[in-house]
Amino acid sequence: MASEQDMRARLQRVGQEHLLRFWAELEPGPRASLLAELESLEPQALREHCQRAAAACAHPPGPPLDLATRLRPLPRERVGSVSRSDAERRRLWEEEGFRQIALNKVAVLLLAGGQGTRLGVTYPKGMYQVGLPSQKTLYQLQAERIRRVQQLAGERHGVRCTVPWYVMTSEFTLGPTAEFLKRHDFFCLDPDNVVLFEQRMLPVVTFDGKAILEQKDKVAMAPDGNGGLYCALADHRILEDMERRGVEFVHVYCVDNILVRLADPIFIGFCVLQGADCGAKVVEKAYPEEPVGVVCQVDGVPQVVEYSEISPETASLRGPDGGLLYNAGNICNHFFTRSFLEEVTRKFEPLLKPHVAVKKVPYVDEEGNLVKPPKPNGIKMEKFVFDVFQFAEHFVAFEVPRDEEFSPLKNADPADRDTPTTARQALLAQHYRWALQAGARFVGAHGARLLELPGLPSSGEPPAICEISPLVSYCGEGLEVYLQGREFQSPVILDEKGVRALGP
Repeated sequence: MASEQDMRARLQRVGQEHLLRFWAELEPGPRASLLAELESLEPQALREHCQRAAAACAHPPGPPLDLATRLRPLPRERVGSVSRSDAERRRLWEEEGFRQIALNKVAVLLLAGGQGTRLGVTYPKGMYQVGLPSQKTLYQLQAERIRRVQQLAGERHGVRCTVPWYVMTSEFTLGPTAEFLKRHDFFCLDPDNVVLFEQRMLPVVTFDGKAILEQKDKVAMAPDGNGGLYCALADHRILEDMERRGVEFVHVYCVDNILVRLADPIFIGFCVLQGADCGAKVVEKAYPEEPVGVVCQVDGVPQVVEYSEISPETASLRGPDGGLLYNAGNICNHFFTRSFLEEVTRKFEPLLKPHVAVKKVPYVDEEGNLVKPPKPNGIKMEKFVFDVFQFAEHFVAFEVPRDEEFSPLKNADPADRDTPTTARQALLAQHYRWALQAGARFVGAHGARLLELPGLPSSGEPPAICEISPLVSYCGEGLEVYLQGREFQSPVILDEKGVRALGP
């Protein structure tokens, strides 16, 4: 390890000597910890990172002046749709997806490195309970969906099959996630098929290009974004592990979508039959100004354009059918071939441009006092997982119904969207619809029949609470045996034990 004198000289050369400002006050342990952290930050790379962050932040926000003329929707032949396809085509996609799962060629990869700052928690989002009757966490729901899709594929093809679960964590989430999964026996998944790995961390930078000290002996660091996936795959030899297992197709998703369908056979099958090397699930934008990125083409190349980069005039454009021209909302739900990921890590990752996120970052001032700033003061540089779309030879998009597949958990209650309340309502409303479609009927306290399809409200609390375990049904299948012709009073849970009333 470098000495204090050597490290001070290095930092002076790159204009970051303030990181040793409190050296004289530190005990031997914190001194060693700080030196180790600084030694991992190669001086020239640190200088370039800080300069790049300050320069990028100084760049005026808003849409590029010529973007509107370069923007085009994806060609129709590159877009599939659940709602606009007939039953036979959906059956073929699903059949192919299950076939690939049964051949052990499909893995799922969870992006779980971010902190739950907006949600107001200090632990990983996957450990969060949104208030379901079962009290299941996001991690448990996802693990159980993996178990169910393995079961369905195995039953169809008469085999035992495995969908490995790769979980990308960060310095903040690795320890708690590993301990949580172990404490819950990996929710009955084989631990050998659950692979945790860690993304890189980058220093947080002030607007004038200085790395921030969050403590006297610690530099403020942040994960390098979900686009840090590609470096992390190489750092931890994840693609080699996939090759050893025979994995050819990877479903990548974000931890906070309570409705996510892991290793979705229809999505996998669509992408495989299309010969895609890269794909994205999308939902139709609810309104022009909705703050979601749009999957489209720029200069003929597929990419996600952030909502802040599209002018209101462009966002409001309508197609011949009256729908929004740029309506393919990105939901961080992607398909990749392993060979494409290998090419990205080998050749394209250095070409990815970091994005700026301006945040409130606690720091120690010149007197050593901890300061929690009232407004943003720091720059986090992130790469996005979808930044590699531009390198795909055959990119496709696949539109799915929002109410069946997308309800993210971003904000704490009582925000008006993407909260524990809206996530819980979305899942329970989905399960209520599934129950009605399977022939169940629900009554109130006095025996009156409750609302049924198609009169259900599009949001808010469902008329009755009926939670269905992923171990019983992946996407609404197989429920008739439990529910057909039966009448229930809310609330109930349908799990491996059957239907259980939760009321008094």
